[in-house]
Amino acid sequence: MFHVRKAVFADAEQIAHVHVRSWKSTYKDLIDEKDMSNITVENRIALWEAVLKVPVNGQVALVVESDEGKVVGFVSGGKERTKHYGYDGEIYAIYLLDSYQRQGLGGLLLEAFGKEMKEAGYQSLLVWVLTHNPSSDFYRKHGAKLVEAETVTIGEGTYEETAFGWKHINELVQWFASQSKQI
Repeated sequence: MFHVRKAVFADAEQIAHVHVRSWKSTYKDLIDEKDMSNITVENRIALWEAVLKVPVNGQVALVVESDEGKVVGFVSGGKERTKHYGYDGEIYAIYLLDSYQRQGLGGLLLEAFGKEMKEAGYQSLLVWVLTHNPSSDFYRKHGAKLVEAETVTIGEGTYEETAFGWKHINELVQWFASQSKQI
């Protein structure tokens, strides 16, 4: 059994491990190895300790954990960073350990995150995904629409990212409500 809850400072190390392991497995065929080598557990622990100690930009962080207290995934986001597309909220990161993917846990995280962002006053939600990442189908499946593509620098490499979004966060919240009625 798994449940989603707000992340706390004590989760920083577990989130960092999920972040690095998932990031490297997700992008191993999409990002050159030399561009991936700069992400380490140590720098991610420091990042997550900072994020969880003093959230900035209205940042929200949630984890999905097992009954044993093991964090197997997380989602984090806050204010939309580009200010170019008319969205006010953004998913900065959402990751699950490989062995926990395709079990509905990503949907649990996304649903809880949508509700949390709505409660925090956000009206819309954007997420950036590497264009060739098969996970982009996850967002389409949950009602997100294609917004735009841009190039991004990771390490020394240049890659294309695609933005998907929910113009009204209620679309995301209602998508999950309609799915639960069909079960």
